[in-house]
Amino acid sequence: MDLKELSSLLQQNGVVGAGGAGFPTYAKLDERAKTIILNCAECEPLLKLHRQLLEKHAQEIVETFHMIGQTVGAKELIISIKTAYTETIDALNEIIEEYQEVRLGLLDEVYPAGDEVVLIYEVTGKKLKPGSLPIDSGVAVFNVETVYNVYRALAKHTPVIDKLVTVVAEVKHPATVRVPIGTTIEETVKAAGGATIKNPVYFIGGPMMGFIGKGSQPITKTTNAVLVLPEEHFIIQKYKGNSSIDLKRAAASCCQCSMCTDLCPRHLLGHPIEPHLFMRAATCKDIQKPDIFIDTLYCSSCGLCELYSCIQGLSPRSLMTQYKAGLKANGIRPSQDILSKAVRAEREYRKVPMQRLIARLDLSRYDKEAPLDEAEISVKKVKILLNQHIGAPALAAVKQGDIVEEGQMIAEPGKGLSVGIHASINGTVCTVNKKYIIIESKEGRSGDE
Repeated sequence: MDLKELSSLLQQNGVVGAGGAGFPTYAKLDERAKTIILNCAECEPLLKLHRQLLEKHAQEIVETFHMIGQTVGAKELIISIKTAYTETIDALNEIIEEYQEVRLGLLDEVYPAGDEVVLIYEVTGKKLKPGSLPIDSGVAVFNVETVYNVYRALAKHTPVIDKLVTVVAEVKHPATVRVPIGTTIEETVKAAGGATIKNPVYFIGGPMMGFIGKGSQPITKTTNAVLVLPEEHFIIQKYKGNSSIDLKRAAASCCQCSMCTDLCPRHLLGHPIEPHLFMRAATCKDIQKPDIFIDTLYCSSCGLCELYSCIQGLSPRSLMTQYKAGLKANGIRPSQDILSKAVRAEREYRKVPMQRLIARLDLSRYDKEAPLDEAEISVKKVKILLNQHIGAPALAAVKQGDIVEEGQMIAEPGKGLSVGIHASINGTVCTVNKKYIIIESKEGRSGDE
C-alpha cells in the first residue's frame, strides 16, 4: 500500500491519536520520518489500556506498525515500553524477531516517560529543538491504540466507532472497557460495576493532565480513562482551584526554592522553561523580562510542578496554562529559533518514580488490577461530537430522521486537516447540528467483530 492510499484510508476511517489531542493519523504519515516510535509508556498513573491492548494483540499491532514503517520508508522502528510491563514485553519477545527493523526501547518506571520530547530522547538519544515537532527531527510517534485502530481499518474495514477506557478508583470492578463513541461517562462507569460512593466526581483522563467532567458528557476518540473520586480527594480539590486565588497564594508563599524548575522534565532536557522564575515575575507583575512569560509556551503541562514538586502546594502549571492561552489567543507561538541548552547532568537523578508519584497523589489505594474487557457494551443512545480531533470539525452528512448503521460515515472530513466521523450504533438520527449528532436505537449496539 502506498502512502497516498494509506493516508486516504485513515482519513476516511476517522483514525486519530487515541490518547492526547487527537491529531489525525494520516497527517503523521510523512516520508521524512526515518524513525517511528510506538508509544507504550502509559505515562499517567493508573492508566492500563495500552499495555493491556499490546499484550493481547501483539501480533496485529506490531505487524501494522511494521507496515506503517515500510510505507513511510522508516529505517528504525522502536516500541517504547516500560520495563515494569513484563507481561507485555514477554508477548512482544515472542514475535519481534519476525521484524528485523523493530526493536524495544525500554523505559524506566518514571513520569512523564510518555511525553514525546522525553520519550524520543530516552529511546533514540535525539534532543528535539524547543518549539519543534518530532517530524522536524525525522521522528513520528504513534500510540498503541492508534495503531490498533489502523489495523482494524485495514484488516476488518472497521472505522473508529468505539474506545477503550480504563475505569478505576471508586468503582465496584475496576476494568478497561470498550464502549461506543458517544456513550456517556456515567454509562461507561456502569460498565465497571458503577460507583461505590455517593456524589462521585468523574475525572476524565489521567490524574496529572486530565480534567473534571460530567456524567452526561460523551466518550470521544481521545478519552483514555475515567477516575471516579470522592469530592474531598486531593486531586479534585486541586483542580477546583481559582486562578486569582492561586496567584495571591503564590505571591504570599512562593519562597523561590526552584523545586518546580529543578524537577521540570523539559528544563532538564535544556528547554527554556523555568517555572520558579515565572512564578516570581507573575506574582510581582514584573515584565522587565518578557521572555519569562513567552517561555511558558515550551511547557508540556505535565503537572509535576504543582502536583509533586512544590512544597507549598502552589499551582505553577495552572497559572502558566492561563498565560499560554492568552499568548496563543494573541497569535504568539513558540519560536523555533531558540537555542536549547545541554541536557543537564543531574537529569538522571531527578526522574520522578511512578510509585512515589502515585503515593503523593493519594492514589495508592486505587492502584489495582483493571483487566481488559472487550465484551460489547450495548447502549441505546449516543452523542457523537463532530470535533474530536485537532483541525477542522467534520461536516454532518446525515439529517434528522435518517436511519444509520454502525460504521456508516455520518460526517465527512472538513476542509483542511480533518477526518470522518462514523455511527457507533445502529439507529435513527434524532439530532443534527454543527457540534454533534445524536443517534437513538431501541436495540443498542450490534457489534463489529
